[in-house]
Amino acid sequence: MAKKKKQTGALDEHELYERRRYGFFWYDWLWRVLRAALIFLTSFIIVCGLCYSGYQKLNDMFFAPMDAQDETVMPFEVASGSSLSAVSRKLEEAGLIANHTVFKYMADFMGMGQKIQSGDYELSRSMSSMDILDRLVAGDGKPLTTNITIIPGWTVEDIAAYLKEKKILADTTEFLSLCRSGASYSGYYFIEEILARSDAASRKYVLEGYLSPNTYEIYTSSGADTIIKRLLSQTEAAYSISYDERAKELGMTMDEVFALASMIEKEAKTADFAKVSAVFHNRLKKNMTLGSDVTVKYISGSEKMYLNDSDLAVDSPYNTYSHTGLPVGPICSPSMDAVIAALYPDEQFVAQKYLYFCSTDPDSGALHFSKTLEEHNAAVAMYRPLWEEYDRSRGLN
Repeated sequence: MAKKKKQTGALDEHELYERRRYGFFWYDWLWRVLRAALIFLTSFIIVCGLCYSGYQKLNDMFFAPMDAQDETVMPFEVASGSSLSAVSRKLEEAGLIANHTVFKYMADFMGMGQKIQSGDYELSRSMSSMDILDRLVAGDGKPLTTNITIIPGWTVEDIAAYLKEKKILADTTEFLSLCRSGASYSGYYFIEEILARSDAASRKYVLEGYLSPNTYEIYTSSGADTIIKRLLSQTEAAYSISYDERAKELGMTMDEVFALASMIEKEAKTADFAKVSAVFHNRLKKNMTLGSDVTVKYISGSEKMYLNDSDLAVDSPYNTYSHTGLPVGPICSPSMDAVIAALYPDEQFVAQKYLYFCSTDPDSGALHFSKTLEEHNAAVAMYRPLWEEYDRSRGLN
């Protein structure tokens, strides 16, 4: 009996071995691995489902379009210098996003908060928060900057009209008002000196002459004040210490230099700047009136080539026929070439004491210079018919 039991037991052990080797237990270890993987996968799917549901709920609450069916265009402006917080609040107030705080955090998280561009946009409630952010970062399609060119000889009013024409300024009112008083720009030493003068109020524009001619790159959103400061800063930079020292040698202030330079700019082409300057310097030394038509034209607005006695009778501190010395202030924005000519007149013309000049050809701008009044009157008699014909051809008689 014992032997049979032992044999039976041996058969059981062998059978167990065979089953482990070839039966179910052969892949028992694989099942344990698969079971763990299945549990993980199931859990992962459940978690993903919960996350997706949560995301969908958050998206519906904060990021989805406010009304997917409402495609009505809504104008939206991002003013220059607006912060992300201000833009976000404005979007919420306009009903374009659900929550300004969430929008701000989204923009910051995506690194787009500092990339929002100023401009005028067309948005709608059918746009998602991401669509809106993308649009604000892309810009409104208008250039952020533009170039402006201020031409030598332009007046404050010319510059204002140009900026309006370029659509940089909506109108000229603020620009002209700021230039007229100059009070906002006393931080510039040369403007401060003008404002301290007793005759400052008699100027047409305190800033006349100091809006430096040049080409500038400016933001299209720039306002009148920003542009004026840019032009004044260029004048400050261009008028070097050496020019100031030279002015003192001549016994002139910076304002007097610019007043003289503005007259030179209007009277002549660049090639004759120094000669015209010599004539004016010689007349100033002799305490003669400067007799410059361009100063009268500045205050009267006349565009005539030939001014008659009634034209020249205008009562103004700019009238250099009726007042000795320089006009009360500059009459245009002079080029630096004209400024240099005012400081360094033609030495030969100074030495030879030239006192007069007149135009020979209105189209070319050529000038005839004279030393005596008799010579000058003869030249005027010769060339006046050309001036009168020029005015007739332009309908200015």
